[in-house]
Amino acid sequence: MASRRRVLRTGLISAAAVTGTAAGLGPMLAADRSSPRAATGPGAGGQDAKAVAGADLEDVSLPLFDEVYRGRHIQGFTSDDPSGLLLMVDGRPLGAMRRFDGSYVSMANHFQPYPTPLSTARGAVDVIGNAELGDAAAVHHH
Repeated sequence: MASRRRVLRTGLISAAAVTGTAAGLGPMLAADRSSPRAATGPGAGGQDAKAVAGADLEDVSLPLFDEVYRGRHIQGFTSDDPSGLLLMVDGRPLGAMRRFDGSYVSMANHFQPYPTPLSTARGAVDVIGNAELGDAAAVHHH
């Protein structure tokens, strides 16, 4: 026969497990709802995402931002590839990916997450300085 203490302990452990799972999955589910694919509007300068990214990147869709930051031209687009994002620095693709918690990391710095694609591109420019992106930075999937 189960004692009252054992029943309470089992119930509390089960409640803690459910709460922990919900807390762990919450940011991931919220990030899916606030996907960058919800952005709309034309890119600055009237440039189409496919025209900027090149004809070989057919899965690019909506422009997110287009600006000059520290003398570098940075652009961001939603994409249908697994990362859901295409970042460009001076017309060259910068590999980036979305993390489980909804933040982003780039090939320029895997260890620093950023809350938005724009802050990710700016952070990459801060890290790479005056260096040019190589072709290896273009594609990186986990």
